[in-house]
Amino acid sequence: MAKESMKARERKREAMVAKYAQKRKELLEAGDYDGLQKLPRNANPVRLHNRCQLTGRPRGYMRQFGISRVTFREMALQGKIPGVKKASW
Repeated sequence: MAKESMKARERKREAMVAKYAQKRKELLEAGDYDGLQKLPRNANPVRLHNRCQLTGRPRGYMRQFGISRVTFREMALQGKIPGVKKASW
């Protein structure tokens, strides 16, 4: 389980990216790189990091489900993810 401060920091970055998305797009199209540099660093979507929505784990993230592999396995074994079952052959 990730620290609450790390999860909060990531949420803050997501909000800032959304807030400045339109402005960043306009500045990029205009080629105004000085204007881009004046924006906050966390307004850049490159600084975002995928984290598990439930635990905040930064590694082993599965994009299709938005959770980490560990959480995915637990939920799949409990039958909480529709259409997913443990393979056996």
